[in-house]
Amino acid sequence: MKEAIKWVANTMPKSEDRRLSVMSLSSVAKARFFHSTFPQYSITPLDRLDGMAQYLGLAGLYVKNESFRFGLNAFKVLGGSFAMAQYIAKEMGRDVSEMTYDYLTSEAFRKEFGQATFFTATDGNHGRGVAWAANKLGQKAVVHMPKGSSKPRYDNIAKEGAAVTIEEVNYDDCVRMAAAEAARTEHGVIVQDTAWDGYEEIPSWIMQGYGTMASEAAEQLRQIGVNRPSHVFVQAGVGSLAGAVVGYFTNLFPNDPPKFIVMEAQAADCLYRSARAGDGSPRTVDGDLQTIMAGLACGEPNTIAWDILRNHVSAFVSCPDWVSARGMRMLGVPVKGDPVVISGESGAVGMGLIAALMETDEYKDLRDAVGLDRFSQILMFSTEGNTDPMKFRKVLWDGEYPTI
Repeated sequence: MKEAIKWVANTMPKSEDRRLSVMSLSSVAKARFFHSTFPQYSITPLDRLDGMAQYLGLAGLYVKNESFRFGLNAFKVLGGSFAMAQYIAKEMGRDVSEMTYDYLTSEAFRKEFGQATFFTATDGNHGRGVAWAANKLGQKAVVHMPKGSSKPRYDNIAKEGAAVTIEEVNYDDCVRMAAAEAARTEHGVIVQDTAWDGYEEIPSWIMQGYGTMASEAAEQLRQIGVNRPSHVFVQAGVGSLAGAVVGYFTNLFPNDPPKFIVMEAQAADCLYRSARAGDGSPRTVDGDLQTIMAGLACGEPNTIAWDILRNHVSAFVSCPDWVSARGMRMLGVPVKGDPVVISGESGAVGMGLIAALMETDEYKDLRDAVGLDRFSQILMFSTEGNTDPMKFRKVLWDGEYPTI
């Protein structure tokens, strides 16, 4: 018997909401300008699933397709690269607006700044982004991966020239390992998309980097006549992506924000557990965090993102692996006339959840709580493509993680 989706409405007391300013429209505009200076930059597609929307009884369903981002098959590079630029700008006493790709790859910059070593922990996509950006900008990268990490994801990082290892510890312990090594290294800095007390500046920059994706999506929706999505579904590991998306759209529509639904892997549902506790304090999940949603297998919330999420999210949802697998199949084999979206395990959970809410009345309570109906215009983010080809085939070809 398949595991049930769990959810909780957000009834937590509000904080002073000071972290919302991290995702100010001006900060995101700076990040987007920085990314636009890369020769590899292009706006990723916003795929319209009109047939799927009609099938599910929705007004519109739109998927931001990050499998095309910088040729890296995932959105994560947006955060790591912008954090690097901000760090370098601060070290040099300059503004990040001066840190264009042409400048950062110039001989003048190399003479003026030299080299730093950027440390990070990753399940794959974030580390690949950090390694790629370091490689392109003539910097060094050291990447640690948690136990169980896949060989294709390891290989993709190694080929960018980073020093990369797979450790016998979980993701959160890998973060601690990378932080300790950075502290011991001259010109060493940890670039991690989670925050803790005393480590908040770089995670803020990473979240702003993710804002490029949200900014593009908002612009693309307007271009097709959707001024504002009614609902935004966004997945979370530590919550950096979710905090970035929720923060950006709240700032974009301060008087009438969309309804936000945050989804996690059930094996690592720290935000759901925090919301269920109801007191506003973040909770952690430890252990091996075994899930096919490797990019979401994080048990300790980002404190900056958590402050944004507790103030603005409508519902927190804990999703078993079958939800993601179903989403991968639905996006990869779409309704006739809709574009094919190749979405990896961490990218497709939104599609699986939306279908579960709309196809039957099993989760009618959640559907009603967030107000999904035939007038709903939904934005979701496919944050990665096929980053683990063997796992992808097992799900799509072999029917791994069935829904019955």
